[in-house]
Amino acid sequence: MVRKDVTISNETGLHARPASLFVQTAVKHASTIKVEKDGKQFDAKSMLGVLSLGANKGTVLTLIAEGEDEQAAVDALASLLSSMED
Repeated sequence: MVRKDVTISNETGLHARPASLFVQTAVKHASTIKVEKDGKQFDAKSMLGVLSLGANKGTVLTLIAEGEDEQAAVDALASLLSSMED
């Protein structure tokens, strides 16, 4: 299992367009991927789950992956979140 904390830097947070990119990136990986916020976990491959996070600028999310490509999955999602801008 791989875990990594990431802070949302996008001014508008993880709204529809960035959430869609996040889910598209997650589904490319075979691992089970969860996103944790405030002790609650959501499926990173679910658009509804990701939007349910309510992740605004400055929110710290924990990416959790388990499976054959867990490190690649976490790295790809963390990179995507850190590069997102409005």
